[in-house]
Amino acid sequence: ACVCEKNKRVTNCRVENGRCRCDAIGSGAAVDCSTLTSKCLLMKAEVMGSKSGRREKPKDAFEDTDGLYDPECENTGDFKAKQCNGTTCWCVNTAGVRRTDKHDADLKCNKLVRTTWIIIEMKHAERNAPLNAESLKKFFTDTITNRYLLDGRYISSVLYENPYITIDLKQNSSDKSIGDVDIADVAYYFEKDVKGQSIFHNNAGLNVSIDNEPVKLEKTVVYYVDEIAPEFSMKSLTPGLIAVIVVVVIAIVAAIVVLVVTRRRKGKYVKAEVKEMNEMHRGLNA
Repeated sequence: ACVCEKNKRVTNCRVENGRCRCDAIGSGAAVDCSTLTSKCLLMKAEVMGSKSGRREKPKDAFEDTDGLYDPECENTGDFKAKQCNGTTCWCVNTAGVRRTDKHDADLKCNKLVRTTWIIIEMKHAERNAPLNAESLKKFFTDTITNRYLLDGRYISSVLYENPYITIDLKQNSSDKSIGDVDIADVAYYFEKDVKGQSIFHNNAGLNVSIDNEPVKLEKTVVYYVDEIAPEFSMKSLTPGLIAVIVVVVIAIVAAIVVLVVTRRRKGKYVKAEVKEMNEMHRGLNA
């Protein structure tokens, strides 16, 4: 037996050809413990774990609006392009995030659309002085390459705009070499680490420390950019967003109405003034 350092959501671990291999909980797919496990297999294991009562289902497992679902995975560990929950289906990207409206089971998802750019935006707690931008960049670059095994060429930028830290991960399918970890898997491991729900066997989350000073992160949001734009209709917008759009439209219409009324009033005032001037001229000429 062996220990799967990179994934605690496994069973039946054994040594094969000098490497630790295990079976992912929920799917039984073989996992190579020397690298990151795909996000699809991890999500499936998380759902099975929460169903069996072994662990509590996280309240906010994902930043996308659909939360945790039980995904269909390919044998490779990739997400299937079409995901369903009962009779409701939708298409996902390579990060498993919904990119279409929800439809019935007849929905066609022709191919799995690649997420080529992932933006991780963090906000740190209030501080007396800003962090050192170079030290911050080095910490996150080293963490992503060493802890999550991502080739440094896929880290496009680490930007610091106090109190926001933004990490850009970019990876086209043509760039990705065999054996390279996927940016979607890196973002998932990272998000879990930051939330204190580490997937690593030792359960130690990510301690963000810049220049030997611990940094507390208050909020982390992950944004996904696909090589083909998502296909959402107005219907799928949240009621809150629709309300905001309606309020803005009403505000613009109200502003136009006020402008028109004001101009009319100004017009009447000018005409009245002209009339009085003519009367004055007549009075002077008389």
